[in-house]
Amino acid sequence: MDRGAIVRNLENLGERMLPYRISAHSQRHNRGGYFLVDFYAPTTIVESMLDHLSRDIDVIRPNIVKHPLTQEVKACEGIVPVPLEEKLYSTKRRK
Repeated sequence: MDRGAIVRNLENLGERMLPYRISAHSQRHNRGGYFLVDFYAPTTIVESMLDHLSRDIDVIRPNIVKHPLTQEVKACEGIVPVPLEEKLYSTKRRK
């Protein structure tokens, strides 16, 4: 992108009915294509990108959301076995 952003991923979510009719660029829309663009950019250009997208006639409702950086996913350690029989027998023996 010419404003200093780096596109990491572009995903087409498909075309579907909009939740309600939206008027944009002198037209009423009831269907729209949804796209998800994952990009890295400085926070200083977000406002200018929104302004640029809102003037594009192919974009009905532009929105930019801050996405957290990729987080480390911890491996599942599994279920720790509980020695139920030992617990049960130990309580019986106490009596």
